[in-house]
Amino acid sequence: MQEFWNERYAQPVYAYGEQPNEWFKAQIDRMKPGKILLPGDGEGRNGVYAATLGWDVNAFDLSSTGKDKAIQLASKHAVQIDYKVGELTEFNYNKDSFDAIALIFTHFAPGLRFNYHQILSKYLKPGGVIIIEGFRKEQFERLKPGEKGGGPKNIEMLYSKAELLSDFKDFEILELKEEDVDLDEGDFHKGNNAVIRFLGRKKG
Repeated sequence: MQEFWNERYAQPVYAYGEQPNEWFKAQIDRMKPGKILLPGDGEGRNGVYAATLGWDVNAFDLSSTGKDKAIQLASKHAVQIDYKVGELTEFNYNKDSFDAIALIFTHFAPGLRFNYHQILSKYLKPGGVIIIEGFRKEQFERLKPGEKGGGPKNIEMLYSKAELLSDFKDFEILELKEEDVDLDEGDFHKGNNAVIRFLGRKKG
């Protein structure tokens, strides 16, 4: 997978654009800046945007090329982000250390999603929020040859409401909705897509 993402991010143009994801932006704009973690932040469009608002941004991704472009984007906006390269399990963040965690089109390999969500939940402070936007399972039908839908080609990597309710059963669910949205994020998120949007607050 690392090779796949390095290749995708190898072009000078930003694969998913330089602007933040709309759902992420809508949530982060109304929050008091604190410390945020962005797993799978790719070329940094969301992390850099959060940094411009005053957030202390920690991000990671499998792609070293993605990191390089994220640092370039941060420099362009005169902000700094702490960006690491690797898998979630390679890092040891402190328990209860983040005010927010954002998973924006971050789709984990089959069998890892539940465990990774539990790990991330431990890193979140009580009262902190998790922001998720991802492709839901209905998107699979839009991944056929000739279709323009984005997302993993493995249906097990796509989200469902039931899975998110199970993974975050101890959270206060602030928003959880399935929507068909028109995406215009670079070259790879185009047209009408089946997404799920989640906002949950850690109890305690």
